[in-house]
Amino acid sequence: MLPLTPRIGPVTQSLLDEGDLLKQLVNGLGSPVNVVLPQALHANVAAFRAVHRRHRLGGRVHFAHKANRSAALLRELAATDAGVDVASLGELQHALGAGFAPGRIMATGPKDRAYLWLAARAGVTVNADSAAELAELAALVAAHDLPRVRIMVRLSGFETTGVRVMSRRSRFGVPFAGFDAVLDLIQKHERELELAGIAYHLDTMALTEKAVALEGCLAALERCRTRGLRPWTLDAGGGFGLGYLADEGEWERYTSELAQAVLGNRPPMTWNGYGYGLRAESGTLRGSLALYPAYRKVFGADYLDALLGTGTPALGSLLLDHMYDLDIEPGRALLDDCGLVVARVLEVRDDGDDTLVRLGLNARDVGLEEHGVLMDPILIRRNDFHFGPVGVYLLGNLCLESDLITRRKVHLPARPAPGDLLAFVNAAGYFMDLTATTALHQPLGRKVAAFRSGGSWQWSLDEQYWPIHPPSEPP
Repeated sequence: MLPLTPRIGPVTQSLLDEGDLLKQLVNGLGSPVNVVLPQALHANVAAFRAVHRRHRLGGRVHFAHKANRSAALLRELAATDAGVDVASLGELQHALGAGFAPGRIMATGPKDRAYLWLAARAGVTVNADSAAELAELAALVAAHDLPRVRIMVRLSGFETTGVRVMSRRSRFGVPFAGFDAVLDLIQKHERELELAGIAYHLDTMALTEKAVALEGCLAALERCRTRGLRPWTLDAGGGFGLGYLADEGEWERYTSELAQAVLGNRPPMTWNGYGYGLRAESGTLRGSLALYPAYRKVFGADYLDALLGTGTPALGSLLLDHMYDLDIEPGRALLDDCGLVVARVLEVRDDGDDTLVRLGLNARDVGLEEHGVLMDPILIRRNDFHFGPVGVYLLGNLCLESDLITRRKVHLPARPAPGDLLAFVNAAGYFMDLTATTALHQPLGRKVAAFRSGGSWQWSLDEQYWPIHPPSEPP
């Protein structure tokens, strides 16, 4: 057996210890059920704020709303000092309705005219991706006689004068080489646009690549000042990562054995010998492992701390010396320990040497494969019968060969039975509802908020949760 044991946070563990509540939720609302844990947000926000204090930096922690559409999570965040990064018109409306003042909202993502108009009308900061977007925003402000709008300019295509660092091409952001033309546009529309700062957002976990981007933004800020502009903040985006697994050794063993399985040196570990990006050619291993590094020593607030400590002088010191704020937009890192997806076991059957388990959800309901994250679910049994550990394949409820919850054989402490539950922990960030659809008329999972109040676990429908219940003891 090659288990991949999930890292379980204290709030999630407290809820799992009360398995009867999860059973009641599935029995009452159907399978699957998405459970968010809003109270766990406070520790995550505090961890990022502590990094700001350690480096003596101002700036705001913005939650990347696209990571989860939950109303309960957003409303709980509104009760903290965090901001929110919205990436659509609907998300902007949601944030305003959840209690966020406009000064705590950053509008990012692709923007149509309606999105730009509401952002300008409400007075939120617009994080722009192109000169065309800025021109349209300026025209809307002028046409509707709106107050000056604060803007950020997102840059991409950074370069370094030292050892060359390859940066993947991005569909977002103004190429660094075209930055002067954007500054011309901003100065032309100084009555409509106020430059607050420079931003970047890279789809990478490479510390060196992010450091190059941060250095590039510092250079861009100085270029702004030479032209008489007075920006005051740098937005480093998100991508701080999350550690999903509890044991580094398990992760290393699994990836090593996967390579041996692809080469045919051991029995298959995945459905139909799937290689997760690896392949064998004439006895040689080719390709690269297309998986999220599910075990990470440094992630979340610790990753931000490491980034600010990079370089000589350190990047954090350079920000401080120039008196720039640092804004960030964590998604999954801010949702650590904030939710799980629970599904009922519908069928268990043997197929040769394999055990197949069909669940009351599909791969779109819990997007582990979509994001390349491998971890075992937690088995919640109806009884105490124990038949020893078993490796199983998890099948979804769609009539599609491709509907596998995970292509790898997962490790369970016992053979499940129909009516048991499987819980996929740490699923609040991107796994819960980003890809969920009503394919083949299968219903979407209901979402609930679970919270501690009066010394015990309570729950409400997600859309009915507000952070105004009596204070509770720590979970």
